Amino acid sequence: MGPMSVNPVAVSVRGVVVPDAELQWRFSRSSGPGGQHVNTSDSQVELRYPLAASAALPPVWRERALGNLAGRLVDGVLVVRASEHRSQWRNREAAAVRMSAILAEAVAPPPRARRATKPSRGMIERRLENKRRTADRKRTRGNVRDF
Repeated sequence: MGPMSVNPVAVSVRGVVVPDAELQWRFSRSSGPGGQHVNTSDSQVELRYPLAASAALPPVWRERALGNLAGRLVDGVLVVRASEHRSQWRNREAAAVRMSAILAEAVAPPPRARRATKPSRGMIERRLENKRRTADRKRTRGNVRDF
């Protein structure tokens, strides 16, 4: 089947809703549960989002997402497949939720850099005392000599 534009569920990223015009839905036959029904229905869903050409996301988010998803994009297009449910509708919902989660993680700002700290004096002393205690314990495990 060819690409279709369907409005099943909204794909939103941190409050920004991706317009349906930018999403491409494809449906195909899915393997898995469904018995004879699986051979006749197009329950597998493929959701495609051309991230590189999108105008829905702010430019900063789009650049960040393109960098974070570089290994997952195919010609600037993010593809999500869902076929775990027997119903096409539930697979559409699953694909939209998965797409939202992937995009939200990709546009999230990088975490703050860790500020280097130095261990306290008491902590250093406790660590050295534990090392001495362990060394003494192991030293006494040796063979016993007769004098």
